[in-house]
Amino acid sequence: MTKRPTKLASGPTGELNPPPRLIMGPGPLNADPRVLRSMSLPLLGQFDPAFLSIMADTQAIYREIFETRNAQTFLIDGTARAGIEACLVSMIEPGDKVLVPVFGRFGHLLCEIAERAGGEVVTIETEWGRVFPPSEIEAAIKQHRPKLIAIVHGDTSTTLAQPLEAIGALCREHEVLLYADATASLGGSEIKTDAWHIDAMSSGLQKCLSGPPGVAPVTFNERVVRIARRRHHIEKGVAPAGYAAGPGPRVGSNYFDLGMLMDYWGEGHLNHHTESTSMVYAAHECGRILLQEGLGAAFARHALVSKALTAGLTAMGLKLFGEQAYKMPNVTGVMVPDGISGDSVRAMLLGDFGIEIGTSFGPLAGRVWRIGTMGYTARKENVLICLCALEAALLQHKLKLPAGAAVAAALGVFAEAA
Repeated sequence: MTKRPTKLASGPTGELNPPPRLIMGPGPLNADPRVLRSMSLPLLGQFDPAFLSIMADTQAIYREIFETRNAQTFLIDGTARAGIEACLVSMIEPGDKVLVPVFGRFGHLLCEIAERAGGEVVTIETEWGRVFPPSEIEAAIKQHRPKLIAIVHGDTSTTLAQPLEAIGALCREHEVLLYADATASLGGSEIKTDAWHIDAMSSGLQKCLSGPPGVAPVTFNERVVRIARRRHHIEKGVAPAGYAAGPGPRVGSNYFDLGMLMDYWGEGHLNHHTESTSMVYAAHECGRILLQEGLGAAFARHALVSKALTAGLTAMGLKLFGEQAYKMPNVTGVMVPDGISGDSVRAMLLGDFGIEIGTSFGPLAGRVWRIGTMGYTARKENVLICLCALEAALLQHKLKLPAGAAVAAALGVFAEAA
């Protein structure tokens, strides 16, 4: 196995020279070149009418992508986790009971953020590799009577997607708020925010939206707006004369206060933070490209690439991880074969082929590879290149497998679809 040192820069003041990679892990993935080009456009002042128009257009774009009519649909400056935190710290008041169904690593993340927001967190957990049937969620609602359920839609640590439609209906029936983390699913599979009764949802650019990490689209409905208004607060330096704060407890974060961000993104554009201009451009371009392709077409592309990849892996003799009925269409879990070092194979893929795939966490660490086919990376040629490289690496690691079968199987799937 060849290890090739990469020179990133000539000392601390040298020019950066990151190596080219085909990134096929659980995210981030390769960004669409059009998105990267958009980030080089001229900067504008955050209250320039031209920039305010771009902000408004970006909001309209993401309403279509979230499939919502929520007026409060905008961007949080920060990676996807910033969107999660903004929603949870603003929705959860100290002492509120929060139910988190955990089926992977990122359910545990929701627990931590909810606890830091002062919530009384209760969990239900299932083994990594399955999702929750609605009956288990309903039983937990009846037992714990939470104010809020916080749940991950697609958890890349397990490569599974939790169906939300029935859960949203249960939450409305029992008068429970529903927050969903769609970091890994928005743009790659169907999400119907309004139809599924999701009160708040957040995502990120770096997966199915084909962009870089750095901004988090969020949307939330009037049920959440009422909470934000009850906790409303304006900084003294910009508060208008006669302003009175809301009667509820002030949100513990200034930066992630949804009420203040509503004021900033709303018609009044009340000063809050300095906007990440280039990231707004990126989010706009990510959304524009997706809508130009069409949501249905993008979902079908992700599903086809997933089908081809899984056909190739199976033909190679590898075992897929988790309940396949609930597999995410944009990331695939595959068991590391017995006697093979998963990290050694990944190192060879990166060092010799320039391809990155992921490992996993917790109980799956070292046992599962995660191969991402998201957004701009979800293309036929990338699947074939990855399968070729993985086969070569496994053969070098002395695994006996049917040479050429993986690519042939994937090509068969693409040919049938064509």
